[in-house]
Amino acid sequence: MNKKEIFGWTMYDWANSAFATTMMAAVLPIYYHDVAAKGVDSTTATAFWGYSQTIAIIIVAVLSPILGAVADSSYSKSKFVRGFALIGIISCLLFAFVGQGDWLLASLLFVLGTVGFSGGNAFYDAFLPEIAPKNQMDRISSRGYAFGYIGGGLLLLINLLMIMKYQWFLFPDATTATKAVFVTVGIWWLLFSIPFFRHVKDKRPSDEVKRKGTSYRDGFRRVAETFKEIKQYKELLKFLIAFWIFNDGISTIIKMATIYGRDIGIGQTDLIAALLITQFVGIPFSFFFGWLSGRIAAKKALLIALWIYVLIVGLGYFMTSAWQFYLLAFMVGIVQGGAQALSRSIFGQMIPEGRSAEYYGFFGISSKFSSVFGPFLFALVAQLTGTSRLGIISVALFFLVGIFMLMFVDIEKGEAERLKRGSKTEVVV
Repeated sequence: MNKKEIFGWTMYDWANSAFATTMMAAVLPIYYHDVAAKGVDSTTATAFWGYSQTIAIIIVAVLSPILGAVADSSYSKSKFVRGFALIGIISCLLFAFVGQGDWLLASLLFVLGTVGFSGGNAFYDAFLPEIAPKNQMDRISSRGYAFGYIGGGLLLLINLLMIMKYQWFLFPDATTATKAVFVTVGIWWLLFSIPFFRHVKDKRPSDEVKRKGTSYRDGFRRVAETFKEIKQYKELLKFLIAFWIFNDGISTIIKMATIYGRDIGIGQTDLIAALLITQFVGIPFSFFFGWLSGRIAAKKALLIALWIYVLIVGLGYFMTSAWQFYLLAFMVGIVQGGAQALSRSIFGQMIPEGRSAEYYGFFGISSKFSSVFGPFLFALVAQLTGTSRLGIISVALFFLVGIFMLMFVDIEKGEAERLKRGSKTEVVV
């Protein structure tokens, strides 16, 4: 186990989590609602934000499995991480030019940034089975999320000070300070990605696991083959379907919670401060769920996290004041990192050897394409009913169905299927 490689891998989560916290969850949704969508009805602005999420996710979902197949063929996952990171970084820097009424430009840049963030993560995740021994995957995956909470949380704390005390930073007003906040996300992402770029390298397969062809034609062909092949891994397929559903609920809460809170009248400072609580609560609990999975098994620990999410959604429907948002933010911090880390490691235990980028491309479908429906349903329900409350309660459906599906997944059997079938040894163009 290469410690520098693992450190570099976890630091990329530290680096790009700034986008997840500041751009996806905390500052940008409020700026979008109050400034970029100024002049647009409040509920409509919330819906526009949800539709922007949907468009971004569709683009990533289409690209991830195809590029993942190409990355496996050419052993170039690290290059794809760099390329997508650059896309995300540039989008953050360009947000400095988004002003009042520029909701369309804000949506376009957000779509671009989300493609960079999510596209890079598809290949970043694919390194996990390569750098972590099987008996350490839960722990190292959880460590990655914990580093992400620390990195994203630290920058969010700085960003909150920049907005609240903009005079300290020599900004003329909070709006200018907020634009500068977006620029800091791009800089942070770039600087803290350096350990990953230096230490995490693609590994050539052993002699018995070889492939030929690195063209995009090969990528399309391998995706088609994987769609057929994945049916042979029944437990893996069942887990993907369950993950597809419950992760849509998790993703919707991450992306819509802040703008939902703003829509029902909670103040900007309270919203950002509450999400800061989520970040720092998430640090110890990411490690906790990694430990818990070793005590009661990863599947049981994941089910506990998902039931807590059901409670969160139910309480969110009745939320009316800032202290309630703080409470929900604390609860999300308890389960968010653990649920995602355990899902990533469970999936890694059941995929064929030497096919990590390709199969994590499918994991990208599960976590990205499936995530189209949650924000879209939230936005549609809010727009049709004229209230965001019914939008948030609709998210419970994703958790309940996902829990039901997960209960029928046998992880040990899935590992046995993986070993029995072995890895695919050659793809010829």
